[in-house]
Amino acid sequence: MTQIETIETSSLGDRSYLATDGEVAVVVDPQRDIDRVLALVERHGVRVTHVLETHVHNDYVTGGLELARRLGAIYVLSGDDDVAYERQPVGDGDVLTTGSLRMRVLHTPGHTHHHLSYVLEDADGSPEAVFTGGSLLYGTTGRTDLVGPEFTTELTHAQYASARRLAELLPPQTKVFPTHGFGSFCSASQSQAEESTIEHESNVNPALTLAEQEFVDDLIGGLDAFPAYYARMAPINRQGPAPVDLSLPERVDGAELRRRIEAGEWVVDLRDRRAFAAGHLTGSLGFELSRNFVTYLGWLYHWGTPLTLVGESQDQIADARRELVRIGVDALAGMAVGDIAVLADGQELRSYPVSDFAGLACVRAERDVHLLDARRNDERRAGGVGGSQHIPLHELGDRLDEVPDGEVWVYCGSGYRASIAASVLDRPGRQVVLINDSYDSARKAGLDTKNP
Repeated sequence: MTQIETIETSSLGDRSYLATDGEVAVVVDPQRDIDRVLALVERHGVRVTHVLETHVHNDYVTGGLELARRLGAIYVLSGDDDVAYERQPVGDGDVLTTGSLRMRVLHTPGHTHHHLSYVLEDADGSPEAVFTGGSLLYGTTGRTDLVGPEFTTELTHAQYASARRLAELLPPQTKVFPTHGFGSFCSASQSQAEESTIEHESNVNPALTLAEQEFVDDLIGGLDAFPAYYARMAPINRQGPAPVDLSLPERVDGAELRRRIEAGEWVVDLRDRRAFAAGHLTGSLGFELSRNFVTYLGWLYHWGTPLTLVGESQDQIADARRELVRIGVDALAGMAVGDIAVLADGQELRSYPVSDFAGLACVRAERDVHLLDARRNDERRAGGVGGSQHIPLHELGDRLDEVPDGEVWVYCGSGYRASIAASVLDRPGRQVVLINDSYDSARKAGLDTKNP
């Protein structure tokens, strides 16, 4: 009986899979840090014969090529994708067999032009599961604007047709295993579902419940900005990523940290947002090492700028290193670990207050304060705190001159992006206040959230 294991990468909103019959296995859409897959393979005591890619990925650097080479497996990708390395090219209708596993290839364009889905069939050829990559997701589909704006309309129609094809070809009980859709910006919209079947998707998925033009209009109308680093992922994946390196960078002291900050290099503090607010190196940036760390650091990072990480422990640095290699940030300039006061090397630490929406309401009752909304455009369209200035976090670095000096309160949807924005804003001449609170609390605090 086939067993399917999920390898979750929650920070990028993606999943990879290992399917095995107990002796041999195939891996679908593995991430760059392949040690997780290797550990799973060892635990099951199986031999991986094929590594399958549903598409040339836009949101992460693949580990598929290295994994296949390490294990002596066959690397499988659409024959229509132009890549710089040897692989087994496949196309619509091809069947891959290994042990008792049968994988039927279906061309499901939409997320990309040459996107494939893989149908896992039993010995009789009956579908058991389908690995849908960025095609049919849980309650939605993959977004269709990542290849290029000139292809968005064409690919959105193709995405609709692909979802319909899957629903028509596969039995209702077929289990659906997408790669994207668990917080990934590759998803056209977000869903909280953790599992699904073709039957369930037929009842809830817009691609299967709406008329084609309505689906196209809704999907395109709901698209917003996606992380800037996405533009770098497909070229790396087409060329063939270098072998992964998870080793720690060299350790530097406080004096060297100061020199690097003054030279305009990126010094990123991984500590909790409250700890950063309580005391940090002047000119450093606060990117709390939590679920959204790599997405927003990758989005804001000036590619090629030397990057040094500051953390409380080497384990924290190692975790950040792992996250960063997933998006191709390989060349770290160094790390510093320990008490931030010691790392300040005799320099005074900067700090700023942390409050919530109730605190903002109290202050606003007494005086005017400048308020910055760091959320995305789609969030802002649904409402914002009255009188607030709106600059999405990913645009803030290029629009700093629009934010006045003096006291600035900053908020987002949860406090995480606001904490990054606060670290970007926190410079001499400006007094930042971080609103570390859920946006849902704004209305409860009596703030006007209807007319931003």
